[in-house]
Amino acid sequence: MTANVTCSLSNSCGNHRHNRRKSPVNTRHLLNRNTSFRRKMSSQVRLRLLPRARCMFDEPVQVKVAGLRSRQMVTLRARSTDEKGVVFSSSATFRADGSGQIDLERDPSLGGTYTGVEPMGLLWSMRPDTLHKRFQRTKSLNPHMVKISVHDQEKEEGRILAEATNERLLIGDGVIRRTVREGNIRGVLFTPPGEGPFPAVLDLYTSGGGLSEKRASLLARRGFVVLTVALYGNSDMSRNIREIHLDYLEEALEFLKKQYKVGGKGVGVISISKSGDLALSMASYLQGVEAVVWINGCSANTLLPLYYQKSQILPPLMVDLSKLIPTESEAFNGKKVMNDPLAEENEATLIPVERAEGRLLFVASEDDLNWDSTAYVDMMVERLQRHGKDNFETVCYPGAGHYLEPPYGPYCPSSFHAVAGGPVLWGGEARSHAAAEVHLWKKIQEFFRAHLSCDATQTKAKL
Repeated sequence: MTANVTCSLSNSCGNHRHNRRKSPVNTRHLLNRNTSFRRKMSSQVRLRLLPRARCMFDEPVQVKVAGLRSRQMVTLRARSTDEKGVVFSSSATFRADGSGQIDLERDPSLGGTYTGVEPMGLLWSMRPDTLHKRFQRTKSLNPHMVKISVHDQEKEEGRILAEATNERLLIGDGVIRRTVREGNIRGVLFTPPGEGPFPAVLDLYTSGGGLSEKRASLLARRGFVVLTVALYGNSDMSRNIREIHLDYLEEALEFLKKQYKVGGKGVGVISISKSGDLALSMASYLQGVEAVVWINGCSANTLLPLYYQKSQILPPLMVDLSKLIPTESEAFNGKKVMNDPLAEENEATLIPVERAEGRLLFVASEDDLNWDSTAYVDMMVERLQRHGKDNFETVCYPGAGHYLEPPYGPYCPSSFHAVAGGPVLWGGEARSHAAAEVHLWKKIQEFFRAHLSCDATQTKAKL
């Protein structure tokens, strides 16, 4: 490129030496030619998202770049804004092969927010521009838009060579979304396309208040009728509660069983964190819970007393906030904050999980810093075995943190915790945590398909 410009300058000057004043060098023209040439070069760089740029949130995409110079160094960047307006971004540096191509399924990141060969690393390694923020994408109708760009690292560092947008949908084609306000129930029902019958799942996302649709809508796309319900802080529900009533969850369970596309006599329950003990209490005290997925929960009823039919059935296991450990990141380590459920004064808080007739899947992250979820699994396994029960299985993930969610979202190392009154560490290492989410998402679907009844005669009886 430089040689061509030099030649152009020489010819122009040589042909008009006798009258330079009349024919000055047009530097603006040369600059425009140079800029145009650079644009032409960058337009030859192609960024492809395969098999297509529009996909489901829980599906991987293959990122490929072509049209680069042989062995050219470039940086790939990803950027997205969540529904709270927080910007998340990531970067990774690559060297093109001899043909000027990069394939994230083949080529290692040499530096950035992750390193090594990680086909989806640009997505799970995204970090918030504000410290201690958790990625918020709770509404199923709003896709997760990720802008991916290729930047020059050599001649003009940072210049964009190519870009594309990955539209990651939270609700699949044909899935019906219905807001539920019946009786006391406040939630959203997701129904797959087709006649069915389908197995049914009640999603208890978390105790953080409000409503999260992401996991429920993605499960519906996989062939489940899913009802996600709010515990408090949604619609006309109180934002502050002093107790939880199992009757509310029983009402949701019965509502779900009556849906005409539901083909089973019972339902599954999926939970995480505080809602884990609610799911176990449902399985222990209510009829019709065929399978429970418990993710990093507790073996005891935590924080709030649990009532059923106007009587308290479980007192709460409380916290000792003096055990919060400050860290250099300004987020607390709260792993030891929960009181010991096996202590004599706390035994009444333990959930009588041996009463559960359905199948139980206990999922624990070994680096969970919210509390000691692996210890809680050990407690429940010992209790079940002591009562001669074998209706359970366990999965443990080394290097994973507290919030195991549908895969390919940004890993969250820390965020605000209402009980702690400030940011806390969730634990885990980004790469291991991301791998755990991929494995667990498949495991959840396999577990529910194996243990939830689905009979066409049940759907006909409801018509």
